[in-house]
Amino acid sequence: MTRHQGGAEIELTMLFADVRGSTILAEQMSASDFSRLMKRFYVVATEVLVKTDALIDKLVGDEVIGLFIPGYTGPEHARQAVQAAQELLHVTGHRDPGGAWLPVGVGVHTGVAYLGAMEGSRGTGADITALGDNVNITAHLSSHAASGEILISDATYAAAKLDLGHLEQRQLELKGKSELVHVRVLGVGSSPNRP
Repeated sequence: MTRHQGGAEIELTMLFADVRGSTILAEQMSASDFSRLMKRFYVVATEVLVKTDALIDKLVGDEVIGLFIPGYTGPEHARQAVQAAQELLHVTGHRDPGGAWLPVGVGVHTGVAYLGAMEGSRGTGADITALGDNVNITAHLSSHAASGEILISDATYAAAKLDLGHLEQRQLELKGKSELVHVRVLGVGSSPNRP
């Protein structure tokens, strides 16, 4: 039985970065080559998240999850998360003339989530993670982002207070959500504030 080991509901900013078309990529190369490609992704993503003061929640499959927590990242956690997303696109080659070496889409959302340690059955170890509806929203944003796109929720956009110029706006119908989610689309060509 999974149980809470300690934590609290806090407002934070979450970043989910997802490899687009990873199933097709895996079919086109050997398992070892795909493993090396994912390892390269994990390495560069980890470097970006550490540099921007994120807690790395998970490196799993074709996805990287970073948590920008006020008590760890600081009060500008939303701004840091957007800058991390921009840097992730940069380090995966989305600004290179020859194209990205890995197609990545990113979702960034700010909201209240439960943050704490979760223990597996029979005390098999504990992980710090975030849980709740806003975590699910962030995951959905990431899955809707095309390669080279960052989908930023209106909550994050307002909290980040970044001058990103005119950005495309979209209304997304997310699975299991009764209301549309409003996002801004930050693409590689519209990212003037890369750190």
